Amino acid sequence: MESEALREQLMAAYQAGPEAVVEVVVSLVGELVARVASLETENAVLRARLETNSHNSSKPPSSDGPGAKPHPQSQRVRSGRKPGGQPGHAGQTLRMVETPDAVVVHGPRQCRGCGQSLEPVAATHRERRQVVDLPAVRVWVVEHQAESKRCPGCGAETTGAFPAGVTAPVQYGPGVMTLAVYLNQEQLVPFERTCAVLAEVFGCPLGEATLERAVAGCHAQLAVVEAQIKTGVTRAAVAHFDETGVNIGGKTHWLHVASTARLTLYAPHAKRGREALEAMGVLPAFGGRAVHDGWAPYWRYERCAHALCNAHHLRELTFVEEQLGQGWAKDLRELLVEAKRAVDAARDCGLTALPAGERQALAQRYDAILAVGQAANPPPEPSGKRGRPKRGKAGSLVARLQVHKEATLAFLADFAVPFDNNQAERDIRMTKVRQKISGCFRSPHGAERFCRIRGYISTLRKQGIPIFAALTQAIAGNPPLPATV
Repeated sequence: MESEALREQLMAAYQAGPEAVVEVVVSLVGELVARVASLETENAVLRARLETNSHNSSKPPSSDGPGAKPHPQSQRVRSGRKPGGQPGHAGQTLRMVETPDAVVVHGPRQCRGCGQSLEPVAATHRERRQVVDLPAVRVWVVEHQAESKRCPGCGAETTGAFPAGVTAPVQYGPGVMTLAVYLNQEQLVPFERTCAVLAEVFGCPLGEATLERAVAGCHAQLAVVEAQIKTGVTRAAVAHFDETGVNIGGKTHWLHVASTARLTLYAPHAKRGREALEAMGVLPAFGGRAVHDGWAPYWRYERCAHALCNAHHLRELTFVEEQLGQGWAKDLRELLVEAKRAVDAARDCGLTALPAGERQALAQRYDAILAVGQAANPPPEPSGKRGRPKRGKAGSLVARLQVHKEATLAFLADFAVPFDNNQAERDIRMTKVRQKISGCFRSPHGAERFCRIRGYISTLRKQGIPIFAALTQAIAGNPPLPATV
C-alpha cells in the first residue's frame, strides 16, 4: 500500500473513532505478519538451496566448486580391508612370452681376463630380458588390379572382379574405419582430434566428413542390435532408469537410459517427461521392477512395480540432519545403512530375501522414525491459493518416504532389487564425460548415433565381448549379437 493511500485510510479511521483505528491497525499488522512469514519461508528455501552439495543432494561433485568444504561425514561403509590389491585379485604383472617376435643376442667378443677372442666359443648360459614395445605403425596400402584377358578360342574379353567393398579408385579399409569409430565413440575423442591422431600416429589423414560417414554407417548396421537390446531391457525382471541434460544444437535436450547389469539402452529426446519415456518405448511395456530416483513421470507407469534409489535418500537425510538440525533424519539414515548391511550378510549366506520377522522389525522402526519426522514437519495450513501448500525439503521427504514405503524397502524382500540406482548412474556417467570433452552435439542425428553405438559398446563391456573386434564386424555389416537376458 502506498504511503499516501495509507495516510488517507488512517485519517479516515481516526475521524471515525477508536474502534475504526484498531480495525485498520489489526488488518495492517495481519498483512505484515503474513508477508514476513512468506518471506521467511522463501528465505529458508533459498538458503537450503545454497547449502546443497554433492554430499547432501543429487548434485554432482563438479558443482561443488573449488572452495567447497570437505564433507564432515562419508556415506561409504568401511570394509576393514587394507588398501591395494585384495587376495584373489587378477593382477596385471608384465610377464615374459615364450615366443618373442625377435631375439637379439648380446655375446662378449673377447675374454675380460686375457683378451682372447670368444666369438667361436659356445655360450655356457643365457640371461633373458624382454622389452615390450610398439613398432612404428604406418598405413598399409594394398593395390588391387583387375586384369582383362582375351580368350584365344572365341576372342571374348573377360575382366577379373574386385573384392567386395573395393569400389573406389582410392579408399580407406575397414581397419582404418574401425579405429576411427573406436576412438570417437568408445574413447570419446572429438572428431577433429580423432582425425589428427590418425594423421600423426598412423600417417592416415582422415577427413572429418569421412569419419562422419563411418559413424553413420556403424549406426545403421546396429539398428537390429539396438532393437534386441531394447527388447531385453523391456523383458527384464529388474531395470534401471535415469535421465540427464544434454546440449544438442545449442538447446537443452535430455538423454534417457534404461539398463540392466548386462544391457544398456540410450535415447535422446527434446523433452524430459512422459513424452520422452513413451518415445523410448521401454516403460510403457515394462512389467518388472523399475528402479529410479522417484521423479514424478516414472510413477505414472502402473504396469510395473517400483523401487527407489536409497543413495538419494541418504544424501537428502544428511541435508535434513546437518542443515535443518532434525535428529530423526540421522536415525533413518542409520536404519537404511543397517538394513543394507543385513541384506549383504544374508545374500552372502545364500538367501534371496530377508526373513519375514527381520523385515517386519525393520519396517516398524522405519514407521516409528517417520512418525517423529511427521511431527517435526506437520502439513502447512491451507493458504487459500491454488495447488498444494509447500511442505519444505524435510516435509516433502517425510511424505515421500511414507507414501512410497514399499518402493523404498523393496530391496529387503527381493535381493534382485538393488539398494540404489547406481547401475543407471554408472551407465549415464560416460555420456557426461563425452559432453565435458566435446561440449555438445551439433545435431540430433549426432546424438542418436552416439546413443546407439555407445549403448552397444556399454552392453559389450558388461558381457565381456571385445569391443574393437565387435566394431570391426559391425562396420563390415555383421555385428555380434550380445545376449539379451
